[in-house]
Amino acid sequence: MDPLRLGIALSPLAAYLLLLGLVNLSSRPLLTSGGRDLAALALGISGLVAIGPMELFFPELAVERFGGYVWLLLLGLYALLVVLLALIPRPRLVIYNMTVEQLRPTLANVVADLDPDARWAGECLALPRLGVQLHIESFLAMRNVQLISSGPHQSFAGWRRLERELVKGLKGVSSPPNPYGFSLVFFGLLMVALITFSIAGDAGAVAQTLREMLRQ
Repeated sequence: MDPLRLGIALSPLAAYLLLLGLVNLSSRPLLTSGGRDLAALALGISGLVAIGPMELFFPELAVERFGGYVWLLLLGLYALLVVLLALIPRPRLVIYNMTVEQLRPTLANVVADLDPDARWAGECLALPRLGVQLHIESFLAMRNVQLISSGPHQSFAGWRRLERELVKGLKGVSSPPNPYGFSLVFFGLLMVALITFSIAGDAGAVAQTLREMLRQ
C-alpha cells in the first residue's frame, strides 16, 4: 500500500485507539450513549472505508462534473449513514473503565431517586415511571458495562433522564486504571510512527497519489 493510502486508512484508527486507551487508563469512569459510541467507532474506521468501499465504487462519471469534490459528497453520504445507524438501534448506555460490581451501588442509588417503583430481576431492571426497561451486560477484557434496553416499548425521555442522573452519580466515583489501556495506546502510537515514517520517506509518492485520488 502506498504511503498516502496507508495514512488515510490508519490515522483515524490510531486516534480512536489512543482515545480509547486514555479512557481506560483514566481513574474515572466515562459514560456515553450508544449513538455516540457508534459514531466514535465509525470515525475510527472512516479511513478504511475511504480507501476500501469508497475507492472501489468510486463514481468516475461524477468526477467530470464535480472533480475532487466527489470525495466530500462520499464522506457526507457516509456521515449520514452513520447518523441513521446511530438512530435506529434501541437506547443503550456505555460506561467505560468500570465493572458491574463497581457500577451497581451508584446505579442503585440513582434508580432509587428516579423511580421508587423500580424492580430488579437479576441483571434486568424495570423503571415503570420512566418507561425504561434494561439489562446489564459487561465486557471484562475492556472493563466496561452496557445498559441495553429490553423490549420495544421504551421512553427516550426516560433514557435521557437516566443518563443525566448517572453522569452526576459517577462524578465522585473513582476506578483503578485498566492495564489493557496500555496495549491500546501502544498500538495507536505504533500506527502513528508507521504513518509518519512512511509519508516522510516518500513525499513524492504521496503527492502523486493525492493527484490521482483527486483525479487531477
